[in-house]
Amino acid sequence: MRILLATKNRGKIRELNSLFAGTGVEFVGLDIVESPPEVVEDGKTYQENALKKAMTFYRLTGLPTLAEDSGLEVDALGGAPGVYSARYAGEDATDEDNNRKLLQALKDVEFEKRTARFVSVLCLVMDGKPHFFEGEVRGRILMEPEGSSGFGYDPVFCPEGYEHSFAVLGQEIKNSISHRARAIEKLKGFLERMLQ
Repeated sequence: MRILLATKNRGKIRELNSLFAGTGVEFVGLDIVESPPEVVEDGKTYQENALKKAMTFYRLTGLPTLAEDSGLEVDALGGAPGVYSARYAGEDATDEDNNRKLLQALKDVEFEKRTARFVSVLCLVMDGKPHFFEGEVRGRILMEPEGSSGFGYDPVFCPEGYEHSFAVLGQEIKNSISHRARAIEKLKGFLERMLQ
């Protein structure tokens, strides 16, 4: 079964194909689509954004399509940055810009009160119908960034039960406990049932 992953990120495609090795599911990226359109993520929720992306490319290609939206929700900031996580410090913000803005917003908040969660919502459109799979990981925002692996808010997010950020813990641990890993587990169960 071929599934179109609504991303140009080769790393994400490789990661999913390794997680699904031996299942009979193969993921292909947007590089198979001739001049793919930019999908504006203007939804109010992760579900709306993931659905919009998945449905756009499903209608374009007719292939089962998987899209993701994810974000970081910080309790002390009322759930911000949330759906704006990727552009928290502005439209063309870098990961460093976003992390800097986040730490600035939390500068007067003590460590115990810096609770947060990463949320991932996957939307798979098959036969014109959407199926959603969600995962989350709870933790805290560190006082300053640490580590160099990963991307996004990884250097400032310390998952529950650990003493270091995702950027220190590295890919292997992150891929076993992350919000995305938990959403993918649910997707995997769904696809395995479909293929039986």
